[in-house]
Amino acid sequence: MITRLHSAAVNGITGYEVQVEVDVQKVEDVGRFSVVGLPDTAVRESVQRVTAALQNSQFFCPGQMAVTVNLAPADVKKQGPGFDLPIALGLEMAIQNNYTGLPEAFRRRVPANVDDWCIVGELALDGNVRGVRGILPQAVAAREAGLKRLMVSEENAAEAAVVEDVKVYPVRDLREAWNTLLDPASCQEKIVHGITETGDDMPDFDEVKGQPYARRALEIAAAGGHNLLMSGTPGSGKSMLAARLPGILPPMTHEEALEASKIHSVCGLLPAGRGLLTRRPFRAPHHTISDVGLMGGGSTITPGEITLAHHGVLFLDEFPEFSRRTLETLRQPLESGMITISRASGSVDFPCQFMLIAAMNPCPCGYLGDHRHTCHCKPADIARYRKKISGPLLDRFDMVIEVPAVDPAALLHRPDGESSAAIQQRVTAARVLQQVRYAGTGITCNARLSGKMLRRFCPLTADQQKLLLAAVEQFGLSARAFDRILRVTRTIADLAGREQVEDGDLLEAIQFRQFEAQIRSI
Repeated sequence: MITRLHSAAVNGITGYEVQVEVDVQKVEDVGRFSVVGLPDTAVRESVQRVTAALQNSQFFCPGQMAVTVNLAPADVKKQGPGFDLPIALGLEMAIQNNYTGLPEAFRRRVPANVDDWCIVGELALDGNVRGVRGILPQAVAAREAGLKRLMVSEENAAEAAVVEDVKVYPVRDLREAWNTLLDPASCQEKIVHGITETGDDMPDFDEVKGQPYARRALEIAAAGGHNLLMSGTPGSGKSMLAARLPGILPPMTHEEALEASKIHSVCGLLPAGRGLLTRRPFRAPHHTISDVGLMGGGSTITPGEITLAHHGVLFLDEFPEFSRRTLETLRQPLESGMITISRASGSVDFPCQFMLIAAMNPCPCGYLGDHRHTCHCKPADIARYRKKISGPLLDRFDMVIEVPAVDPAALLHRPDGESSAAIQQRVTAARVLQQVRYAGTGITCNARLSGKMLRRFCPLTADQQKLLLAAVEQFGLSARAFDRILRVTRTIADLAGREQVEDGDLLEAIQFRQFEAQIRSI
């Protein structure tokens, strides 16, 4: 008699159901224990973990038995240690049901019905149950498969419990897992309900002195989901401003939070004891990051920084210091909001709808244009430094601004700026207008508008069209930059609560592209 239990696994960031089938046959010679169904090394090594956990938990451990574990579907590669717990429970059930001559001390009552259980967990050698990565998408897969109960480690319980219509049963060890299967009703008090993340203190905009132009640019970027490039001398506040951007972004919807949490779950980055991200991600990788680290990939395909920033912000400080090849890989994901990683083992699609905020110095030494310091960079060095940012990549920014150095006297006497909470209210109101306007289109913010939708939702008068064409011609902007100016114009009008854009909205949007011409000029 074969024992079947349900488990789950992850491919990319998507969970899928796995059936764990255990067959036990008595043999006269030396026993064997094999796992089939395209297991990776971690799955194959479950043989040793399961055997030790059964012995140390006072369960009967097979000696002269042929144990075969099949992980179905057999044509999909299985990864990770999450099958340890269902394999151990399935093996014990198979032994109790099929093994004759079992010593009385090891006889146990067998669970009557396990058809609606999904079981995921890694086993320690002493039988304790450890958490695994990716439990959130696996819980979603269990719900989609019609499974009503989910058994996980206590470490994973809060994360799994954010998925509705699935009862989560956290267990500490193998013996408790067995008893829970025997009598779920006795464990009702342990059923975990959804736990969401509580926000910690975040950097606030009221700590920023001066920089009204940059603050305005960041508010517009947050309201429309726009990409922004800041250029300024060291100490002008570029990194400080970027770090405060998450505090003015609108709260994530439940769907956005669930999708972002699944990505962080797969990467093992969800904070312990917290089930759902409620704050938009903010990722700031160092400029030495590799292509794989930024885009994703590896022998076991995992998300990169652009996917971890999904529905949030990717901040690239010292932008020209990133390798040219790494920066160029950003072009396609910025346009499509999706990246496909292909390897010999298969391909995985990762979402990556993020705001790109970048910061750079005006020259290699950083002091070009600073009246308090002398720049000693040669024109050729400046040109080489700026050319690391190609024209097509520069076109992907909706706004390109200069962040000047702050007068030291202003740091002492200027009052605190407007708080993040006040700015966030305006940003959220603008996003609400966009959600209503684009309902049913799949568009979430102005930055995602296509050219056709721009003509529909951001119509210009004849005079405004002439003004825009003159600016494009004067600054040498591309057709892509033309559309990005329109998107920013639409956002500026939304912040003012206007459905029809005005001349001032267009002029301000054009102003945020003027500095791009200076970057291209050398």
